[in-house]
Amino acid sequence: MEESFRITDPQVLKAVSHPLRVRLLGLLRAEGPATASQLGRVVGESSGSTSYHLRELAKYGFIEEDPSPDGRERRWRARHLYTSWDNAQMSATPEGRESLTIMRARQLEFLGRATEQFDPGAWDPAWVTAAGMTDLLGNLPPAGLKEFFDRTDALLAELEERYAGDPAAEQIHLFVAGYPRKPEAS
Repeated sequence: MEESFRITDPQVLKAVSHPLRVRLLGLLRAEGPATASQLGRVVGESSGSTSYHLRELAKYGFIEEDPSPDGRERRWRARHLYTSWDNAQMSATPEGRESLTIMRARQLEFLGRATEQFDPGAWDPAWVTAAGMTDLLGNLPPAGLKEFFDRTDALLAELEERYAGDPAAEQIHLFVAGYPRKPEAS
């Protein structure tokens, strides 16, 4: 699997931002190859619906067929670990701005699902202590915020390498967001 898929076309970003497509792509990335029927059971959709959306994801290069062990099932796998785009490039057109708005909504929906699904009673106390969310307020120029994101990516890679093989390691959702804030009117 390749590391990243860089989107440069607002239509491609809009295509992947469909709620079911975002969810299917996320499942294939997190859980590995699956059939339309398997994914349909997980997301509560018919195999026909999931099959259509999987073909759309394949058409835009997000996923590809994965040979099944017995050769009878049509399985799909993600082609990339994550998707990225240039916000400035996307926001240069009305279509791009619309695509960014839709994708941010999908990202927030995913964040909501991930936090709602975390049940502290189902996890070891060490995970309950480590898990959570924070709300930080900083004062940075655009270059500083970009550096923050770059260093966050590097830190995650470093920690994954350090803890590779640790029996207590679990797949985690990690969300990092940063937007400039205008002061509220007094």
